[in-house]
Amino acid sequence: MKKIVLLRHGESAWNKENRFTGWTDVDLTEKGIAEACKAGELLKENGFNFDKAYTSYLKRAVKTLNCVLDRMDQDWIPVEKSWRLNEKHYGDLQGLNKSETAAKYGDGQVLIWRRSYDIAPNALSEDDPRNPRFENRYQEVPDAELPRTESLKDTIERIMPYWKCIIFPNLKTADEILVVAHGNSLRGIIKHLKHISDEEIVKLNLPTAVPYVFEFSDELNLEKDYFLGDPEEIRKLMEAVANQGKKK
Repeated sequence: MKKIVLLRHGESAWNKENRFTGWTDVDLTEKGIAEACKAGELLKENGFNFDKAYTSYLKRAVKTLNCVLDRMDQDWIPVEKSWRLNEKHYGDLQGLNKSETAAKYGDGQVLIWRRSYDIAPNALSEDDPRNPRFENRYQEVPDAELPRTESLKDTIERIMPYWKCIIFPNLKTADEILVVAHGNSLRGIIKHLKHISDEEIVKLNLPTAVPYVFEFSDELNLEKDYFLGDPEEIRKLMEAVANQGKKK
């Protein structure tokens, strides 16, 4: 039996403020750190021993991974970071409050911007200081591959080569792999693994720091998937994520 655990980062400062975050590199809140530590303890209690971990270039995911591995006493395992695991780029929406944006444009429009499969928000301009081309961490990424905005479709197209060529093939030699990333980057992986339609993926809400376990046969066929934790608590957390983009 092989396992991959997908974990969204703990609560970030802009999660707390209900802002579109995307590629903005905001930190975890105290609650987010506690969530990450709780996830690590839960994984340890359930007997997980990871062979390798993957995360994005964004500190909210990196620090979540660090907290998890620390609580599991597995700080020593190999960790690989990739910009391809970054969150969906929200373009010009980055930094805006979701509820205020919904009050201005309507819940439906914000849902489209947040979750539509193939509609992206307005792009950042080339001279916008938020443009990733100005950041040192992306200096080795070809400019043509750096997004100024993304739809979920774009995000999945960015992630899938890394998933198919790097992460998933490692399961041939590893028994357990941990991937700590973001709501939309993980949504793309889940869509691929579970063959979820473009329409249905909009309805998937991933709570922060709740381990999502995928079990595979030795032939790497998906056998089952489940969240670790109390089902009722997880349901409430998912509902809270769904309500983030609605006007108050």
